[in-house]
Amino acid sequence: MARKVLVLGEVRDGTLRNVSFEAIGAASLAAEGGEVIGVLIGENVSSFGNELIQYGADRVITVEDEKLKQYTSDGFTQGLLAVIDQEKPEGIFFGHTALGKDLAPRIAGKLNSGLISDVTAIDEAGGNLVFIRPIYSGKAFEKKIVADGLIFATIRPNNIEPLSKDDSRTGEVSSLSVEIKDLRAIIKDVVRKASEGVDLSEAKVIVAGGRGVKSEEGFDPLNELAKVLGGAVGASRGACDADYCDYSLQIGQTGKVVTPDLYIACGISGAIQHLAGMSNSKVIVAINKDPEANIFKVADYGIVGDLFEVVPMLTEEFKKLKVNA
Repeated sequence: MARKVLVLGEVRDGTLRNVSFEAIGAASLAAEGGEVIGVLIGENVSSFGNELIQYGADRVITVEDEKLKQYTSDGFTQGLLAVIDQEKPEGIFFGHTALGKDLAPRIAGKLNSGLISDVTAIDEAGGNLVFIRPIYSGKAFEKKIVADGLIFATIRPNNIEPLSKDDSRTGEVSSLSVEIKDLRAIIKDVVRKASEGVDLSEAKVIVAGGRGVKSEEGFDPLNELAKVLGGAVGASRGACDADYCDYSLQIGQTGKVVTPDLYIACGISGAIQHLAGMSNSKVIVAINKDPEANIFKVADYGIVGDLFEVVPMLTEEFKKLKVNA
């Protein structure tokens, strides 16, 4: 059954987030030969339209207004509902990001629609799309189908492969004029606590530290290794509670849930709360002085040793590999 499916592209710090392309890949499965329409909402976002098309969108609709420079649920809801009213899609896909987790339930409520959140895979069975999502902190997975009505889902970053970029693809990028009014919140300024560099939720490589780093300075070798690998630095709740780093780096059940290609856990014991946020990583390397640490139970590779000796050695070896590559 061919469907018209909308995908909300998410612009952050002047670039499109990778999960936008992954959501297009998911939407193309749901469209089943129908039309995938990218949606961009913001102040000056039309320039990103062609990139969405190169990643698989058939056309793009933009809603631009100076009141949409910063995300607010009121403003983005008005913009997206106007697009939905015009296009009347059979499906809507978002990234399962901070923005998506805030906006998607609000839109679903306005449309009186169901919502499948945090989708990590899409399959097909008996002619139905099957959406797979983790439950019980990643200890189990459930499968859901949409029997009737709108197919509405948010996609967890780093799980569904985007379509290959095709620079030769072309499509229409049009604008929709929407009056944005009655905003209950106005963002004056955004202060970022997270370090500059790779977004933690979308990083392909994450180097994470726990209480074993012992201090704020203890994250220095982890930062260096992450820089060499082109990755991001994360932390356990224990490290955040000890004021070794900011809570914006926390990975776990009450922090960020990540699924990188490579997760290097340094001085992390492996509490259940932390495992809930990273156990679905594709390859897990654990470095810990305690051979009985729980983190080794989920690790693909384990190194028993002092992280302050092991991490610099790894950094030097990776530097050599990059030079010889």
